[in-house]
Amino acid sequence: MQHRHDRTSAPGPYAARRLLLILALIGLALGPGAAFAEAEPLDERAAMLEDEQNTIDIVNQFGASVVAIMVEVLGETVDPFQALPPQFRDFFRAPEAPQVPQPRRGSGSGFLIESGHIVTNYHVVAAALQEGSVELLEGASISVTFPAREDGIPARVLGANPDFDLALLEIDDENDLPQVEPIRFSDRPVQVGQKVVAIGNPFGLQSTVTTGIVSALGRDLETIGRIEIPMIQTDAAINPGNSGGPLLDSRGRLVGINTAIITGRGGAGSVGIGFAVPAALLDESLAELEEGGLVGIFAAQLDPDRPRLGVSITTVDAYPQAVRDALALPDQGLVVMDVQEGSPAEEAGITGPTFSAMVAGQEYPAGGDILVSVEGDPLIRPEDLQRIVFGRDAGDEVELEVWRNGATRTVTIELRAITPEVEPAAAD
Repeated sequence: MQHRHDRTSAPGPYAARRLLLILALIGLALGPGAAFAEAEPLDERAAMLEDEQNTIDIVNQFGASVVAIMVEVLGETVDPFQALPPQFRDFFRAPEAPQVPQPRRGSGSGFLIESGHIVTNYHVVAAALQEGSVELLEGASISVTFPAREDGIPARVLGANPDFDLALLEIDDENDLPQVEPIRFSDRPVQVGQKVVAIGNPFGLQSTVTTGIVSALGRDLETIGRIEIPMIQTDAAINPGNSGGPLLDSRGRLVGINTAIITGRGGAGSVGIGFAVPAALLDESLAELEEGGLVGIFAAQLDPDRPRLGVSITTVDAYPQAVRDALALPDQGLVVMDVQEGSPAEEAGITGPTFSAMVAGQEYPAGGDILVSVEGDPLIRPEDLQRIVFGRDAGDEVELEVWRNGATRTVTIELRAITPEVEPAAAD
């Protein structure tokens, strides 16, 4: 009698081999040991993209050094942008003041540097300062808040440079400073396209971090002192309240101080066009800021005892190209528009326009002197001359190359203090 095999009985050798093969394939598909063992713990740092981890490292190391700055003026509305040129004020579109005066606050950002001082923008604290001074108005106060503590620390303005829109704050009691790592200057040239990280206090949201790149360099924009400085342009999101915060490179080193933005129509937020004061300008003026008081060209214009040439000037490129061609003006220089009577410039024979040229129905002053260089350095903008003159003392001499009617000559002028008769922004 024949017996049929029960197909539900234990597997034969071929079935067993097929089962082992399937299990082996499952193990290969899931990874070694995956079918039979629990997955190893995830290495979170290794799972991060390199750029992500770099940003995290920067924030962990230097985020604690970035402060929120609160400014309060008794009986007045604080507009932290009122000291900016009109086009920057329009960018921020600060809300209108209430009808009834009351103590109000404005906010900004700042950061600790190696000297134990805090850097911010001048326009962040200007509303709380006496005119032409770094002393606080009566009833005004400035405080800084570090991320590690909730209470604000009283501070005062040690020095300020309105030309570069920079202010240096000093903590009243150094024992109040937390143990944080100061932010240091970058020692590498800034390049278009490099990564940057902005940390600040936009809209009062402390320790906000945004990233981007350097979009452009050398964007000439007016600052508080109404002089143009070469700004860094970035697409890292910068908003009201970011002013005074640091712009850092991928090593966490300072490349700029966030200052202003361009906004979309009717808005006050970032559209990816922000501007930062180059860290090199802070480095350049830091020693003066630490000495205290207002410094720079704007401050010098306020000092009646500061030596002057006694001229008012404009740039050659302020004349349309057609006018420059018609008058055969030099490619660059400062056109003397007026010479103050009894001034060192007048005594040296510097003269203003002698006639007006009519070009395309418009009159243009002509026939006078154009200052081409000072101490051998070309003069392109008024501040090129101002920096030299305001950096000298009464009795010092400056050498000018002067162009008139196609001929040039060298003139040496001894500086002395005179009472200015022209508006500071247009004078030397």
